[in-house]
Amino acid sequence: MIYHIIDGMNLRSIDLNLLVILDALLDEAHVSRAASRLGLSQPAASAALQRCRHLFQDDLLERGRGTMRLTPKAVSLRVSLKSLLANVTDLIDPPDVSLADIRQSLRISMADYPALFVIGPLLENLQDTAPGIDLVIQPWHGADAAKAALVDGTTDIAISVFPDTDDDIQREELLTEHYVVAMREGHPIVDKFNLESWLGFPHILVSGRGDQRSPVDAQLAKLGHSRRIGLVVPNFQMLPNLLRMSDMVAMLPSRVVPASGELHTFATPIPVSGFTLHLAWHRRRGHDVGLQHVAKLLTSLLQ
Repeated sequence: MIYHIIDGMNLRSIDLNLLVILDALLDEAHVSRAASRLGLSQPAASAALQRCRHLFQDDLLERGRGTMRLTPKAVSLRVSLKSLLANVTDLIDPPDVSLADIRQSLRISMADYPALFVIGPLLENLQDTAPGIDLVIQPWHGADAAKAALVDGTTDIAISVFPDTDDDIQREELLTEHYVVAMREGHPIVDKFNLESWLGFPHILVSGRGDQRSPVDAQLAKLGHSRRIGLVVPNFQMLPNLLRMSDMVAMLPSRVVPASGELHTFATPIPVSGFTLHLAWHRRRGHDVGLQHVAKLLTSLLQ
């Protein structure tokens, strides 16, 4: 889209800095935040927005209820604008910078698994290797939303299960995980764990959307069984303490089980498929030294 617009006008009349400001304006959908991000005054950012509106013959940002929103044309410009700026950066200023000198903020989208056990070690590694890189761990809204955010540039790195991706997304396999059943020490079924005893106690289900059923329940139904979901929680981080203080049981990824040994674990009494976790970024960021360094660290921590 943006390439066609530029093709039809005099390139000498276009200020590349204006496109950089437009990129920030579309990311933030807020003039003051965009100005702060770029180190500009608000009047300068407002003036740049007016010039962009004239350039693209569109409002680009329009007022909604107490906020601003992107126009349809602005939405259509976002991906091609980011690709254009990334290509210009590689052409004019190819990456050749020491990790110690990088000053950069990277946004990472991932669920509480694997954030539970990766954020601390990642920060320690960055302190030693690239102390100028700051991280923003974004709220998790699912794999589809994470993939869309990589494309439109609102996320830099995503960790999730990505069975397939667009051609523009670079995906690396991190690990293959399996599920186990966990319960507290001294639980009544520790010495007689089987399918029947497992189904005899309430289960804790992890669901970010508050679902009260999972594929496991469908599988149990096919076998003529059912289970009671006694509690639904939004993340795995809550499970260990809840299991320690109750007779509930839970099925969770094996790496979520605390290494302290305070919980007993068993293989699932019915076959349950595991999952493969991936790390992904947009291919236009392939020469981003800071991003690639963080991606390399995450890969080493999760494999």
